[in-house]
Amino acid sequence: MQSLKKAFSFDNVLALCVLFLLIFGLIMITSIGVPKSISLSAPDVLYPNCSDAGVDCYLLFKKHLFRLGMALLAFLIALKLPSKFWRKTAPFLYVAVVVLLFVVLIFGKSFGTIATNWLVIFNTSLQPSEFAKLAIIIYLAYWLSKKQKSIESFSYGFVPFAIIAGIMVFPIVLQNDYGSTFVIGVISGVMFFVAGAKLKHLALGVLLAFLATVIIVAAVPHVRERFAGFTRVNEECLEDYCWQSQQANIAVGSGGLWGKGLTQGVQKSYWLPQASDDFIFAASAEELGFLRIIFVVLAYFVIAYRGYKIANRAQSTFDMLLAIGITTWLVSQAFTNIAVNTALAPVTGITLPFISYGGSSLVASLIAVAILLHISENTNYYENSSNRWRDRRSRHTKPGRYRRA
Repeated sequence: MQSLKKAFSFDNVLALCVLFLLIFGLIMITSIGVPKSISLSAPDVLYPNCSDAGVDCYLLFKKHLFRLGMALLAFLIALKLPSKFWRKTAPFLYVAVVVLLFVVLIFGKSFGTIATNWLVIFNTSLQPSEFAKLAIIIYLAYWLSKKQKSIESFSYGFVPFAIIAGIMVFPIVLQNDYGSTFVIGVISGVMFFVAGAKLKHLALGVLLAFLATVIIVAAVPHVRERFAGFTRVNEECLEDYCWQSQQANIAVGSGGLWGKGLTQGVQKSYWLPQASDDFIFAASAEELGFLRIIFVVLAYFVIAYRGYKIANRAQSTFDMLLAIGITTWLVSQAFTNIAVNTALAPVTGITLPFISYGGSSLVASLIAVAILLHISENTNYYENSSNRWRDRRSRHTKPGRYRRA
């Protein structure tokens, strides 16, 4: 009994929320993915039917199930790795991912999208930008925990921070993956703020990011179209990005309170693009309705609460920053995706964590959750330990802004 209790000493509420989202994603990909499964398995059949030979209506489900299995294996391995492993390997992970991002610029595939950010390795697609989010979190946690005394300095704090984030973001911008660029920017800014950065330095960073956004919108046609389409989402239009937002709105609205029922959605078949990927929230809302899809939104709120609570109780500055970064990543990406699906933000092309169809996103997200659960496991151990008062002085420094790394 004691060994079983020890095995589940991590944050069970967080783990159950993630499990709920994983099961929800598997169910919805099975339901929503039928049209895409048919088109992938029988692209040359004029009027395909699920009963026809060669037509696989559950192709996406099978692929997603396999990817989920691989992601869970990565999760179990990461759950056993101590924080010192991530601290020691942080520089290597950062450099390795940056190299991969530049390799994508040469050998990358687009798979019919504007962003060219996939590598095909052994007939399997890999999206390094998803792992870049995890790599920047681990490296910033390592770097910021070592530079606590110089964080407030412009020359030794802000400038190196901007270079570290910029090196990671630059190749992602060149890949036309502006959704991942935005998420990494949010992650980096929040971690820098929590580490003790001056507000004026953060304001400067936000200003520079805003100016860069204005330049990109003005210079890159398809990004300009996205913003233009977002401003005309309630008008009649034929532009691609306006069309996507309109169809997502129709899907969410037509679901009503109770939805049309599993497999009964219409938008996924003819009008809503990437229904099992970027727009899975809207497609799910059509089939399940508001009163059911709201539980998905609440799950991300719970993840935010539990994640930041774990960060607040972490035993070191490195663990605290790691938990802050991971929680910020998962939650900011989730609510950005939901905002896009409800036409509250321009189309970004990022996935809904734990739910969308996509192997790289699933693997990277579950590794991140494993790290977060491991940090909570250590926190719970100290809280429940009979030696917690004796250990108190070794775990906390004098009152102030920082904990010992």
